[in-house]
Amino acid sequence: MLTTRLTNARVLTMDPDHPVAHDLGIWRGRIVGLDEAVTGLPAQRVIDLQGATVLPGFIDSHVHLAWTGFKAATPTVAPCVRVEDVLAVVAEAAAQVPPGGWVDVAGYDQRGLGRHLTLAELNRAASGRKVLLMHDSGHGCAVSGPVLDLLPGVVPHEGAFLAEGAMGAARALRLPHSQEELAEAIGRAARACLAEGITACAEAGIGGALLGNSPVELGAYQLARERGLLPLRIQLMVAADRLHSVTAHEADGIPRALDLGLRTGFGDDRLSVGALKVYTDGGMMARTAALTSPYQGLDTAGQLQEDPELLKRTIVDGHLAGWQLAVHAIGDRAADVALDALEEAQRLRPRPGARHRIEHAGLIRPDQLPRLARLGATAVVQPNFLRYFGDDYASIMGEERAPWLYRGRGFLEHGIRLVGSSDRPVADGSPLRAVQFMVERASLSGQLIGPDEGITVDEALRAYTVDGAWACHWEVSAGSVTPGKRADLVVLGDDPRSVDTSRIGDIEVVATLVDGLENEEGTL
Repeated sequence: MLTTRLTNARVLTMDPDHPVAHDLGIWRGRIVGLDEAVTGLPAQRVIDLQGATVLPGFIDSHVHLAWTGFKAATPTVAPCVRVEDVLAVVAEAAAQVPPGGWVDVAGYDQRGLGRHLTLAELNRAASGRKVLLMHDSGHGCAVSGPVLDLLPGVVPHEGAFLAEGAMGAARALRLPHSQEELAEAIGRAARACLAEGITACAEAGIGGALLGNSPVELGAYQLARERGLLPLRIQLMVAADRLHSVTAHEADGIPRALDLGLRTGFGDDRLSVGALKVYTDGGMMARTAALTSPYQGLDTAGQLQEDPELLKRTIVDGHLAGWQLAVHAIGDRAADVALDALEEAQRLRPRPGARHRIEHAGLIRPDQLPRLARLGATAVVQPNFLRYFGDDYASIMGEERAPWLYRGRGFLEHGIRLVGSSDRPVADGSPLRAVQFMVERASLSGQLIGPDEGITVDEALRAYTVDGAWACHWEVSAGSVTPGKRADLVVLGDDPRSVDTSRIGDIEVVATLVDGLENEEGTL
């Protein structure tokens, strides 16, 4: 007897051997068959979907769950477009904190204000408190004077703004968060993912100096799971700065590792360890993504996180230690560093099945595409960055470089796997809105950004299902509606392939099923 049979559905399986189905059978959390193979079988529950569309659950291959959860519960300046309004929010938050205490505020973005806050402005609003105003990019923060006093030798990037490593040093004064706090924040963010049809995601870097929250952060995810706060599957990337020198056997050829040799693949189908996360540069919002030529109209070309040779050594050591690598490279100069290092790593120890990833791949020159393809690297992009920030990004890249931003067609034509993700909370997490952008290539203002990089709806859906599963080593159990795979599904109010492209982002997510069980908000 089946546990559940879904009938009268339009199932888009993402499986070329059986692309569309009307009935789907589930037993013990697995898909056991489609159409005639299950139509006549008895079932504990038979659910008539009345023509609703079913897809494999979406996979978001690059998220920051703890940051998302904390941000949702933190005072924010995100709606503010005037400096005085930002300062008013900071002052109100500071008034709730004892003198000398810490004030956390989220949502800072100097682009809407026209400039960064000055140190004097922030000090007046802070009234002696230690303010940490987090930049939406995750690559900087604005701080008040009492914080700078604790960072001798650190000079603000501009005004009260600290970027990259200096931001990490400021955050380190505030950390660590407790595992209890982290588990609650992770659970909050996971529930938001589930509501958007996401059944699995990859957490993009735990325990690191830049965006880590605790040296025992992995334990917080275990705690969240034990307490029933993880309604979806999570794969954890470990920040590369957690590696340390080890005296492994000479024949192993492992110069640096985590304790006990922990690496990609440890865990189970609910919580596992994935790639090693390596940061090579910053972000475009903060103007710290590393470019080969300066930003349009600015006298900066961004920055690398470290000396190129040190970055190369980290990437090579991670490869030698057996890790899948997730290399954060947004600017084209950073991509050069990543590609050089990956080529050297594969030369020293060929691992054709390593499935190394370039996270973001935000600005990839035409000459870099063949190199990516030869390495078999995967491009993990964030389409919603251009949907929401595209006008700004196109402006700072200029006419020649704007078409290279967060490519789609260019990757596919070179045989490079294209994987979709959100980088939440940096941008909207909805996979359906991202799919719409990947097809249209239109920002919210209607500006077309690299229209030749547009792809089909099927290709965009694949980036959030089949290829998302492949990037996370889940292809045997997820990514398509195929007998034997997990019954991780999303039920939609309409078919993304049939509606007008402009409507894809607004399709209703009716329910999300993990192991064949709908979430508590579902209406099945």
